[in-house]
Amino acid sequence: MRYFKNGERPSRAGPPAYFTGAVILDEIISAQAPARANLARVTFPPGARTAWHTHPLGQTLHVLAGVCLVQEAGQPAARLQPGDTVWIPPGVKHWHGATATTLMTHLALQEGDDTGKAADWLEQVSDADYAAAQPA
Repeated sequence: MRYFKNGERPSRAGPPAYFTGAVILDEIISAQAPARANLARVTFPPGARTAWHTHPLGQTLHVLAGVCLVQEAGQPAARLQPGDTVWIPPGVKHWHGATATTLMTHLALQEGDDTGKAADWLEQVSDADYAAAQPA
């Protein structure tokens, strides 16, 4: 077993190639092979979001605070509240983030494939697509 004490691993900024806004990533676990699980707490300030992306083995998001916008390509955006969970199947193009007015924190769980890759990152979400996803 390996224990991780609070504060042992510093928070880090989400890479600008994959995120719009000052997203903060807190690694919870990045399992060693043969395990594949990766779990992070991700905090999005108002207006922040991921780029479009897919996961080779899918992704689970569990909202801890705020309002989470999540959108599958070609579908309307969904709005999730604290305690809500969404399963995104393998290969589904999607993005997720905060609303324009409220910060959001979620847990993001995904597994790496046989090469260790857990996500395929695509283009940034356009401002127009993000604006269209905002709550009425």
